[in-house]
Amino acid sequence: MKNIFLVLKREYLTRVRKKSFIVMTILGPLLIGAFYGFIGWTAMSSISLKKVEVIDESNLFKGKFKNTEELSYTYSSQSLDAAKKYFSKSKQDALVYIPKDIMENPKGVKIFSEKSLSIELQNGIEKTIENEIENIKLTEAGITQKVLEDAKMNVSTETISLSAEGEKSNSAVAATIIGYICAFLIYITVFIFGVQVMRSVMEEKTSRIVEVIISSIKPFELMMGKIIGVALVGLTQFTLWIILSFAVTTAATAMFGEKFAGSPQQRMEQVKNMPQAQEIEKQVKKESSKGVGLYGRAMKAVQTLPWVTILVCFIFYFLGGYLLYSALFGAVGSAVDSETDVQQFMLPITLPIIFAIAIAQFVIREPDGNLAFWTSMIPFTSPIIMMVRIPFGVPAWQIILSMVILTGGFIGTTWLAARIYRVGILMFGKKPTFKEIGKWIFYKG
Repeated sequence: MKNIFLVLKREYLTRVRKKSFIVMTILGPLLIGAFYGFIGWTAMSSISLKKVEVIDESNLFKGKFKNTEELSYTYSSQSLDAAKKYFSKSKQDALVYIPKDIMENPKGVKIFSEKSLSIELQNGIEKTIENEIENIKLTEAGITQKVLEDAKMNVSTETISLSAEGEKSNSAVAATIIGYICAFLIYITVFIFGVQVMRSVMEEKTSRIVEVIISSIKPFELMMGKIIGVALVGLTQFTLWIILSFAVTTAATAMFGEKFAGSPQQRMEQVKNMPQAQEIEKQVKKESSKGVGLYGRAMKAVQTLPWVTILVCFIFYFLGGYLLYSALFGAVGSAVDSETDVQQFMLPITLPIIFAIAIAQFVIREPDGNLAFWTSMIPFTSPIIMMVRIPFGVPAWQIILSMVILTGGFIGTTWLAARIYRVGILMFGKKPTFKEIGKWIFYKG
């Protein structure tokens, strides 16, 4: 145990004292925020104004296509043939043709463009025509526009969980976001820090330093010291990231929260001149009557989550998933001599966790289904899947069973990796195969 602690201490201090660790720990949250902010800014700045010309032979849709910041509609009385002839010179992005018999032949609508139209623009045009046809038919049936307006209701629901502890509010949206973020962090961590363990083992093996080290320490102790040391480095970095992110978020909320959240009255002033202002105004009035704004709803949704359970389980599954996979990464590092030999052994190790993050999107849709249950029990997928499920609420017995199985899986994987490590760490000049590595497991001594 003393030797494991010494290796652990060396690995931990060596890594946390590096300038790269200090810089990334401080700048990490800021860089991530700037990265997603840049993506959002780039996406918004790339949106240009689309010009659409409408030829309405039915005269039923005049003024029904609303101009927005992204779309500008103009109506033309010229014939379709003339419009098509001069379309390229008109600098229009699309030409919409609505025939006279649109009520009897709704499939007669045609959209012309020189380039492929976006699905959003096409769906928007189709939706506008569909809604207007519906309104016309309802009006002909004796249902006035006022009745239609009064019939439109905006329902805002609150989901409440019933359990032995009583009623408790929850939010599926907040649970989905937080669950996927936790799962993705574990997914990234396993790759980043697991590869660090593998490279550390490879460096010591190729430099022949390991031959000196194992003269005074057992291979198993050396491997465990490296694994736990790097795990503590990762946990330290995540802890600092959480603290820094919380501090930055709190400061930003104090400085800009009121500006972005705004009161209902302020938001009503902002939307007066916007397209579809009436619909937005109705929503703002509804929020005002409830005394809840957009920012307030978001904070309320976040507060409904079981944060203590999420944080405790995140730490456990973060460590459990990392320890399980890093033992295998360490075994790979001990078996190979160069980067070129790594790839053939990396695929079988990484496939389960890639599979887990891939099916996480299906688990979110049904967090209590059979797929979610069994994949949250298998040690190789449980760190990802269980963190996706926990924000939705998971029975305590399932969490405990998953933790026990994951612990057993880690012990078994570590034993297997140690058998490979003790032989592979001293093997040089020979490219290993799966068959050869299988023999190492059963070597005695």
